[in-house]
Amino acid sequence: MSSVLCTICARGGSKGVKNKNIKELSGKPLIAYTIEQAKASELFEHIVISTDSDAIANVAIEYGAEVFFKRSDEMASDTAGKLDVIKDAFIRSEAYYQKQYDYLVDLDATAPLRSVEDIINSFEQFKKDDNANLITAMPSRRSPYFNLVEVGSDGKVTLSKKLEGAILRRQDAPKSYDMNASIYIWKRECILKEKTLFLEKTGLYVMSEERSIDIDTELDFKFVEFLMKEKDACRTDSKI
Repeated sequence: MSSVLCTICARGGSKGVKNKNIKELSGKPLIAYTIEQAKASELFEHIVISTDSDAIANVAIEYGAEVFFKRSDEMASDTAGKLDVIKDAFIRSEAYYQKQYDYLVDLDATAPLRSVEDIINSFEQFKKDDNANLITAMPSRRSPYFNLVEVGSDGKVTLSKKLEGAILRRQDAPKSYDMNASIYIWKRECILKEKTLFLEKTGLYVMSEERSIDIDTELDFKFVEFLMKEKDACRTDSKI
C-alpha cells in the first residue's frame, strides 16, 4: 500500500492579512479548515505543519495536525521559495518518522473552500495518469490570447500570447487556467530532485471558481466568509 505524507506550510509573517493563518473565519481559525479536510480525506499517514510561529503550531496541534519542528529563519523569509519550503518539510518528515513516503500532497492553508473530494479526486487522477507532479487550477476569466496584455520596455502594448491567425472571440482561444494555490502533489523522486514546478509530466486538476479562492488580502477574506455564510444559509433552508 502506498504511503502518503501531507504538508501544510503556514508562516507567521503574513503581509496582506495580519495573522492570516489563524485568523477566525466563520467560527474557526483559517488553517483549521485545511487540517480538517486533510483528516477527512483519509489519505494521509501524517499531516505535518511547517511553520515558524508558535501560535500557528499550537492551533494546528489543537485541530489534529503534527508539529515536530520549527521552520528556520531562512525558510521563513520573504525570499524563500514555496517549493524549497515544501521540500524541507518532506525531508524533515522522512527523517523524523524514519520512513520513505511514496507521495507528497501539500495543501495550502489559504484555500479553505476546496472540498475533501478535490483532495481525493486529484490524487486519484494523479496516480491514474502517472504524473510526476500535479497542480490545481480553475478556468481563467481572461485569456493571454485575447484580453491579457503586456507592456514592453519600449512602452508598446501587445497581447501576452499570439497565434498565427487573429482570435476574434475569446471562446476560440486555446483554453487557459489560473493556478489556485490549493493542492500540489509529487512523487517522492520528483519532490527531492526537481527544482521547478512545471515538468514534462505535470498534471492539471481543474476546480470550480467558487472552490478556488486563495486568501491573500482582507477583501479575499471577507469574500470567502460571505460565501461560507451563504453556503450555511442554503443548508439551513434545505432542512426547513
